[in-house]
Amino acid sequence: MKRTIKTVLSCLLISQLFLMTVFAKPDWPTDTWAEAEAGIVMDVDSGTVLFGQKIHEPYPPASITKILTALLVLENSNLDDVITISESAMNNVEPDSGNWLSLEAGDQLSVQDCLYALLLRSNNQIANALAEHVAGTQEAFVQMMNDKVAELGCTKSHFENPSGLNGKTQNVTAYDMALIACAAFQNEKLVEISSTLSYKIPPTMNNPEGRTLENEHKMLKSTESCYYPSAVAGKTGFLKLAGNTLVTYAEDNGRKQVSVILKGSQRSIDLEVSQGQYFLDGRELLKFGFANFKNLNISENETEYITGETPLEVGGNTYQPSDLKIDPEAVITLPDSSEFADAEKTLVTDLPADHPEEAIALISYSYNERKIGTAYLMLKEMPAAAGAKGENAENAETGEGDQQPDEDKDKNQNKKAFRLSPLLIVGIIAVIGIGALATFISIRKKKEAEEVARRREERRRRLKESGDEEAFNRLLEQRKRGK
Repeated sequence: MKRTIKTVLSCLLISQLFLMTVFAKPDWPTDTWAEAEAGIVMDVDSGTVLFGQKIHEPYPPASITKILTALLVLENSNLDDVITISESAMNNVEPDSGNWLSLEAGDQLSVQDCLYALLLRSNNQIANALAEHVAGTQEAFVQMMNDKVAELGCTKSHFENPSGLNGKTQNVTAYDMALIACAAFQNEKLVEISSTLSYKIPPTMNNPEGRTLENEHKMLKSTESCYYPSAVAGKTGFLKLAGNTLVTYAEDNGRKQVSVILKGSQRSIDLEVSQGQYFLDGRELLKFGFANFKNLNISENETEYITGETPLEVGGNTYQPSDLKIDPEAVITLPDSSEFADAEKTLVTDLPADHPEEAIALISYSYNERKIGTAYLMLKEMPAAAGAKGENAENAETGEGDQQPDEDKDKNQNKKAFRLSPLLIVGIIAVIGIGALATFISIRKKKEAEEVARRREERRRRLKESGDEEAFNRLLEQRKRGK
């Protein structure tokens, strides 16, 4: 009995050691924070949240809203389109919202000039004018904004205007704003505009010499104390209700990140910083992300599904590993001390509506229950796959499968062999058309002859009824000779 108990205890100890080895993954780094109420840093390429603080709490966005406005304008208009500033664009703002460019209704600027004024100096009247140019009305544009964020996967954010001014239901979460920023900074023109340090606007009514705009994002300027060399572009915002808000896009060693600060402040809690604490918050989150994480290319590390000889069953279809590939651009984000094998994966067959045509499934990766990236599992040869699919569909319609009788197979082969070329089809149509025309002419002539005979017979009847027998006989004789 003692020997049995010792054996059992030994097995339990060994199993516990084994479990500790399996689950002993490096912890997710968390040694950072922001003085602002909410903040996030997200990897652009994988969508991984590297650090978050109240990331799902709603806050007023202020002028970082203009990132979304600029993205929609770039997607739905031409840069050289000319906009005439309307009365509604000028007046549909709060009394103290400013007009740094001293614009007037009737001023004309190109879409490109307006975008620089929007992103560099945060002009609210320009935001309204751009919205009207794209959608016809500001209200219609706001609907486009909310449709866009829903498309991007935002679930707790809502917009009421294109400028970011106060609204009863105008709120964003740090997480949703990071999703918006990741999408926006994929647009090269938006990056170009929002990274520009200065830009000269052409003449307007109150600025006959034009006016030079200066970028308000201090992390982009080497002369500022909060300058961050990896910062590329971004947008600031401020309202009394919103506090200081900030979005920053940065690149370092091939990696791309965005940080979002909501309800930030100018002054530090310990008063060491009197101007721009929210810039330091954004910078520290970006530095933390670049210092503690790495991106690994999925197609270069994942071997399951695309190697070996075991077929994959997806949606009732069977695929050989040699026919499949993984999205070559997809990455996962992991702590520096971890390895690709530490990531857990799930095969998702319910694909999103905007999936690539050749995709058959989505591989979703996680690390200690954190989402760290996805990759599409795709067919290597789409044309061949489409052809095979078409043949399978034909078999399904005729009730034929892999075990169909030889006689049925021969019938199908005969059907496939009987292919009409476009030229032959045109010839057949022409022959049918000519035959139809000849038939029509023949029928028409027959009807005309019948009509002539009917009229003659009617005349004979009238002559006979009138008693003109001689005329009747003469007509009869004529008809006989005619025959």
